[in-house]
Amino acid sequence: MALPLMPKATAVWLIDNTSLTFEQIAEFTGLHSLEITGIADGDVAQGIKGLDPISSGLLTRSEIERCQQDPTTKLTSTKRPSASLPEQKKKGSRYTPISKRQDKPDAINWLLRNHPELTDAQIVRLIGTTKNTINAVRDRTHWNSSNLQLIDPVALGLCSQLELDGLVAKANANRVVEPSDEPGLAPVDVAEKDEEVEHTAQSVFGTKD
Repeated sequence: MALPLMPKATAVWLIDNTSLTFEQIAEFTGLHSLEITGIADGDVAQGIKGLDPISSGLLTRSEIERCQQDPTTKLTSTKRPSASLPEQKKKGSRYTPISKRQDKPDAINWLLRNHPELTDAQIVRLIGTTKNTINAVRDRTHWNSSNLQLIDPVALGLCSQLELDGLVAKANANRVVEPSDEPGLAPVDVAEKDEEVEHTAQSVFGTKD
């Protein structure tokens, strides 16, 4: 069975709105049952808003009720998650509904904390914000800094999990570690080192005639 594109958000909704067992939810979302327990206890997926699988067309109310009545049954999705993917758009500024624009600073805050490898330009393209806003959030000069939260942009609907994962993978692939920047890797002059050892030996055993 194909898995939901946003498994944790889907699991949050199923935990909060159904009486399905943790095993049923784990089977449907592809998450481990212990992770489902962590979500229910509030230890995992903090700040993630639930995603209704009924409104997105992944499940029907009757299917959920059928599985609630029999804990041994498994949920069956009504369509493949790929059908929920947005159509490819031409390159350009990402349009964000007015109702979601106020969530961007929270998403920026989350990205700066959890994915420092992303450049400002990548964050701009990912959620359709501006570099000025990113700098304001980073420097704590944003007008609403005192109320900013750490919220996953995927949970806010500002981007898809596939877009985020792809951009993070690209950013990590572009990172270059310079050996000279790491402590203890300074080049050693072999001749100078040999001369130092010989001088020490002469001091201990005396000069060779």
